[in-house]
Amino acid sequence: MQSWNAPEVPTIEGQGIVPRVHDTASGGLRELSGVGGRVGMYVCGITPYDSTHLGHAATYVAFDTLNRAWRDAGLDVTYVQNVTDVDDPLLERAEDTGVDWRELASSEIEKFRGDMAGLRVIPPAHYVSVVDSVDLVVTAVSEMLRTGSAYVVGDDVYADLAADALVGSIGHLDDAEMDTLFAERGGDPDTPGKRHPRDPLLWRGRREGEPSWPGGDLGEGRPGWHIECAAIARDHLDIPMTVQGGGYDLVYPHHEMSTSHLREVTGRQHPAEAFVHTGLVGYQGHKMSKSRGNLVFVSQLAADGIPADVVRLVLLAQHYRTDWEYSSAQLGAAARRWQRWQDAAHLARDTDESATIAALRAAIADDLNTPAAVAIVDAWAARPGRGRAVIAAVSALLGVEIG
Repeated sequence: MQSWNAPEVPTIEGQGIVPRVHDTASGGLRELSGVGGRVGMYVCGITPYDSTHLGHAATYVAFDTLNRAWRDAGLDVTYVQNVTDVDDPLLERAEDTGVDWRELASSEIEKFRGDMAGLRVIPPAHYVSVVDSVDLVVTAVSEMLRTGSAYVVGDDVYADLAADALVGSIGHLDDAEMDTLFAERGGDPDTPGKRHPRDPLLWRGRREGEPSWPGGDLGEGRPGWHIECAAIARDHLDIPMTVQGGGYDLVYPHHEMSTSHLREVTGRQHPAEAFVHTGLVGYQGHKMSKSRGNLVFVSQLAADGIPADVVRLVLLAQHYRTDWEYSSAQLGAAARRWQRWQDAAHLARDTDESATIAALRAAIADDLNTPAAVAIVDAWAARPGRGRAVIAAVSALLGVEIG
């Protein structure tokens, strides 16, 4: 699947710093340098039933910052992102609106591409459709059946979590918390015939009126949610990958389950070096969500004439791991900041800025501390005799154009 056009990323003089980033599983900072100068990152993509909102954008800008830091440090980055272009929320929205599910997915994916290009997010090396990856899922599920880590219930196939003693080692949640989240986030705890209420669906057998694909010995059907990421990651990344990432609401069940599936199909106890998660974005007193209707769409901000650099600065002003509440006041503050940076850039001279650039690199290497990086650029913009080299650094490291 086609991603989007890559932004220009200037080269900065000197050597970047390998970042240390918070790992959800261990609870501490990890220096993520990969193996042999190569790093691999899998970030869970959208289910394309609605447009990109600021919560989505905050996640993808955060991992774009990590991508940029790795590249600046001289590492070879392989970035993979999926698109869940067949799933219950998409099918339900298509039915509600009377639009064919394939048309709905295609139109929303195209909007997402435009939003990411506008925000200057470096595209993934592999942007992978689940519909195009059904064969990978069939192979993985069939392997799990052969090894006894999956079982059949009617026309469906479920993972047997009892086969994996490490399930729960990412989020460290207790049983009651997992029960609640599994039910709230797409699970089916009450399905008859399951060995455990939290066993996740791997393959959904064909249902009347739903799309389905040939599954060989599995029969016709479609992928479950978590197995898609395991199958795509195995196919496109070296395992263990360096980072599996996404929003904090993916810790359980999605990342627990997809990682468990990866253990079963790769034999690796730890398929990812680190699990990196972004905080949740609120609006009008609640987390942004389709059900509440409190979404702020990136495309609508663009239609209202808000420059993408301003939107990106709103996001960079928050630490990626922090839950935060969006307001129009933040948009105004970001617009004024961007204007100050542009004014400063136009008056900049050819003076030495190695200390400022080193400070920028150090801030971003310290768990992607973009608020500190933004403050460093604020200080640069306010200082007489500022140097032009910072303009390229802001573009390369923060993805903001001011020159």
